Amino acid sequence: MTTSLLSMDSLSPGRDLDGYVRTVSAFPILSADDEKALTERLYYDNDVDAARQLVLHHLRFVVHLARSYSGYGLAQGDLIQEGNVGLMKAVKRFNPEFGVRLVSFAVHWIKAEMHEFILRNWRIVKIATTKAQRKLFFKLRSNKKRLGWLTGEEARAVASDLGVEPSVVTQMEGRLAARDMAFDGYSDDEAENWGAPAQFLSREGADPAELVAAEEWRDSSTKALADSMALLDERSQDIVRSRWLGEEKATLHQLAGKYGVSAERIRQLEKSAMKKLKAVLEA
Repeated sequence: MTTSLLSMDSLSPGRDLDGYVRTVSAFPILSADDEKALTERLYYDNDVDAARQLVLHHLRFVVHLARSYSGYGLAQGDLIQEGNVGLMKAVKRFNPEFGVRLVSFAVHWIKAEMHEFILRNWRIVKIATTKAQRKLFFKLRSNKKRLGWLTGEEARAVASDLGVEPSVVTQMEGRLAARDMAFDGYSDDEAENWGAPAQFLSREGADPAELVAAEEWRDSSTKALADSMALLDERSQDIVRSRWLGEEKATLHQLAGKYGVSAERIRQLEKSAMKKLKAVLEA
């Protein structure tokens, strides 16, 4: 049994994938007796070093499974890392009394983590949220290597097998045939990005008709306000300008000191002036 093993921290498929594959391939496949001894040490004695050795000797199997998901356009290093998480979960939960090899038990956990990663990162299938939809996604994805578009009979067969409606199978098949597109395009050259989604969206406020209408509304509103202000006495005009139209808003007490009246009186004058302005502007 191998006892001199590398640190788990030194194994990172994201840094040098080829080097990582060579390293994990150097760990020999455990014999049934060696594996049983390690799993018993972990299960009965909580031996952390035994868990570490079990993981290291099965990393090559994670690489093997990750290669089967190479058609999703995701980095192999990321898939392997996710699969390694599943492997560690499997090692932690494995009971040597199951009567099976660890690899048979771990395959479920490794694939589950890879599937979650693919669904999180492949934007086309964000809607695959239910268990049935996820099974459908991966079943169709693997079958697409040998099938063209599904016939009605094939779609119904797949739907029956997975317990979904045929329309769900057809919808998922359409999403598999689609592809992601960058919103702004892939190039710095605007001429090459003419088909990007951003080219078909108008910038808010750029419509000439809307700009003209907004300008006319501002002019009309400004004139209406000036005409209605002219109907107020000078003190009321000054109170409204000081309280509402100036950059620095005056307080009731400041205006009270200016005109030698109480703050309550200023508030009454303001309320009366605003009421008159509203009546004129709404007429």
